[in-house]
Amino acid sequence: MSLRSQLFLLQLSIVLVIVAVAGSTAVAMQRLQIREQYEDRMIGVAQSVAQLPSVVEAFGKPDPSAEIQPIADLIRQSTAVTYVVVTDADGIRYSHPNPDLIGQPVSTDPSIPLSGDTFVGTQTGTLGESWRVKVPIRGADGRIIGTASVGTLESELDADLYEDLPRLLAWLIVAALVGSAGAIWISRLVWRRIYRLEPEQIASLLETRDAMIHGISEGMVAVDEQHRIALLNDEAKRLLDLDDSATGRRIDDVMEPALAQLLTDPADTDETVLSGERVLLARTSDALVDGNRVGRVMILRDRTELYQLLTDLDGERDVTQALRAQAHEFANRMHTISGLLELGRTDQAVDFISRSGHGGSLVSGTIAPGIRDPDAASLLMTKSTIAAEKGIDLVIDDASTLEPDGTTDVVTVLGILLDNAMEAVTGSGRADGTVTVLLREEPGTVRIEVADNGPGVAPEDVAGIFSSGYSTKDAGHPGTRGFGLALVERIARRRSGHVVVDDAGLGGAEFTVWLAPSPVAAPRSTLQVP
Repeated sequence: MSLRSQLFLLQLSIVLVIVAVAGSTAVAMQRLQIREQYEDRMIGVAQSVAQLPSVVEAFGKPDPSAEIQPIADLIRQSTAVTYVVVTDADGIRYSHPNPDLIGQPVSTDPSIPLSGDTFVGTQTGTLGESWRVKVPIRGADGRIIGTASVGTLESELDADLYEDLPRLLAWLIVAALVGSAGAIWISRLVWRRIYRLEPEQIASLLETRDAMIHGISEGMVAVDEQHRIALLNDEAKRLLDLDDSATGRRIDDVMEPALAQLLTDPADTDETVLSGERVLLARTSDALVDGNRVGRVMILRDRTELYQLLTDLDGERDVTQALRAQAHEFANRMHTISGLLELGRTDQAVDFISRSGHGGSLVSGTIAPGIRDPDAASLLMTKSTIAAEKGIDLVIDDASTLEPDGTTDVVTVLGILLDNAMEAVTGSGRADGTVTVLLREEPGTVRIEVADNGPGVAPEDVAGIFSSGYSTKDAGHPGTRGFGLALVERIARRRSGHVVVDDAGLGGAEFTVWLAPSPVAAPRSTLQVP
């Protein structure tokens, strides 16, 4: 059965049940109202008969029925009751619609009115089942001398009820027809609103949509007009480190400020942002339904590996340039030696070779022996070569100590700080560029210090340099600037440490990072800097 038919039959059943209940209630209320009207009338008639002087005086005469019977018939006809019966204290009838029963005792118990109370109820007498009222008749001295009974046959009450039923039934039929028409209209309306689809089709569409949304490799976040999260697929939960509890909450409460700003900004955007320690490409646009904006949608792509590759490429480019320069230098020296030998100046050639020393080595100095972390040591060797080719003196404090950390956090932090320091020195145009490094293991912490003699950090930039996307340099590669120091700050915070920037004794900036010791089994940092 189609959904449309099910809706119609369900609503029709509800309408018919309500009409039936309403009709039954109306009939019951009408029956009760009729009985109450007859009861009020019969009580009034019975009390009038009991208090009528001519009836009371007739009890003292030799033939009371001769005077009471005409009066009772007249009252019965004028009030449209079935009977008016007057009896003495022994229950002997003085009046009755059937004159043959006058003088005979009543067929029902007269004890209640003879005791002074009023009886109201249904009893079966000589005329049949009737709704009756019995009241006591008192003499001039107040003594009960008889009873007055007034009644209406139950069949007459039913006849009055049946007389009103056709009109009530007509109204009920009209109500049922209107309800049925409404059921048809509502079922058609719902059917059109759900695009004439059946429940199993809707369920299939929802299952397919969920499978597609949660199966795609890109993160998807949808928010409504009140900036509450309406949809969050599995990839978005992973990239943003969220769970199902985030659905329905405001984005300001669960997301990075930079991401929340993109979702609240009415303009479509395509920007690179930092979430935790991940570099994400966020693309936002309006969610439209029938041309009306109902919220915002954000697509997230993980660019952490791309950021790493670009960083690695920069490092490899520097190494390549260093090797090319060394190759030129070596070729020039070889040409000089060859020329001296051809000129027969052997002593001068030997002297030149002696003065050349170790110019062909990759590392012009030594790494502090206290640095036992192989990753940090190799990083410092590479950076020393790059610094030498750039004319920068990279000084590694001989007192530096560092044991293997078990993570790449130290390498990531140290690489970012060294790159920034060398860029600052190179950008200043100084001929005596210097960068100093100190790695120190202290009780409960690892301290990393990198200082330079560059231009330093302007006071107005100190508050923003650790923010995602904030950069004081020209972008070399789109999406690769403004995340280094933000990443350093987040790594330090994750490792229960902190970062401080201050003026260096060399004249530039000095960055100091404290990291709490990490167990060997600790998770590795997302980014790695060679």
